Amino acid sequence: MDDDNKVIAEARESFGKGAARKIRAAGSIPAVIYGHGTEPQHVTVPAHQVGLLIRKANAVLDLQIGGKSQLVLVKDVQKDPVHQIIEHLDLIVVKKGEKVQVEVPVHVEGEPAAGTIADLDAHTLSLEVEATHIPENVVVSVEGLEEGTQIHAKDVELPKGATLLSDADALVVNVHTPQKVDLGETAEAAEAEEAPAEEAAAESAE
Repeated sequence: MDDDNKVIAEARESFGKGAARKIRAAGSIPAVIYGHGTEPQHVTVPAHQVGLLIRKANAVLDLQIGGKSQLVLVKDVQKDPVHQIIEHLDLIVVKKGEKVQVEVPVHVEGEPAAGTIADLDAHTLSLEVEATHIPENVVVSVEGLEEGTQIHAKDVELPKGATLLSDADALVVNVHTPQKVDLGETAEAAEAEEAPAEEAAAESAE
């Protein structure tokens, strides 16, 4: 594990909205650690440091609690919808070598054949990976792909040790030619539709 992931956590004794507000005002975030059949553990963690670490999906933190080290996976981040301030974290205890199920972002690179576009249908793939080797993303190259090419989950190259949990036939990327819209014809069609409607309105007025 990288030392950058080491976070000093403190046991939390006070609860409720008022207590949570005080914790955040002091530059910390309230969090709950859920373990393997153990009672949930309530802690606080430094807001700025953890805010930077969890920019990466599926961040694993090395919590230092009372001098003991505990690896945790960030499972849920609750944010204030307006200010985007982190209000609370749900953390899951993990062990080195243990497999976990995570949603990993799909990153598209390259340019498809001229005149085509590559639509990303699945923004994440569900994988089973080692807790301490969670990939930041999976990469799908669309370089030079022709119209009609489809990449499914089973076609995506996974990191070493990762197992696909998503539906193997799920569509990830679809390469196609954008539909061309003739604005002239569209305008004429709209006028043609409006004309009978105007005539009908005039007749009913009479």
